[in-house]
Amino acid sequence: MVSIIVDEDLSLRAYAPEDADELYAVINASRAHLHPWLEWVDRNTKPEHSLQFIQHSLQQIRMQEALALGIFYQGKIIGGTGMHNWDHGVKKAQIGYWLDKDSEGKGIINNVLTVFITYLFEKIGLNKIEVYFLPANKRSAKAAERLGFKVEGVLRQHVLRNGKPADVVIAGLLKNEWIKK
Repeated sequence: MVSIIVDEDLSLRAYAPEDADELYAVINASRAHLHPWLEWVDRNTKPEHSLQFIQHSLQQIRMQEALALGIFYQGKIIGGTGMHNWDHGVKKAQIGYWLDKDSEGKGIINNVLTVFITYLFEKIGLNKIEVYFLPANKRSAKAAERLGFKVEGVLRQHVLRNGKPADVVIAGLLKNEWIKK
């Protein structure tokens, strides 16, 4: 089971099946806040969906395809981060992150991602990490910028958001650019 200590209050760990109800409750409480940016929120409409996500995530960890981790503050789920689209040949992957509404603006994502990115470069052996976000998601863009990600381009009309094509910004960070904060 993957577990990473961020500080005395914050930790990251792989979700366990017994986290399903709590994960669903956190997502549901921040549904309106998360909906504009994360399409998966619409597919998580009951605790069973969170359990299915957790079971699938644990299988992806075993297969070394992805890594989904809960963000825990004093033992309670407040968000998630993870690595997906793991390309072992090129040694790159995408990361994603989210927090419940009440946890934003406190430096949590910066602290979590600093430790997670270091883990991905040093323990997993990645050479490049990418993050994709919608142009209007200024908070995500700012978080990536603070961590040293460089915008590499825009994929035009790359995803559907609320039934309409939307652009996606791609930002990347190379291992040799990473300076631990």
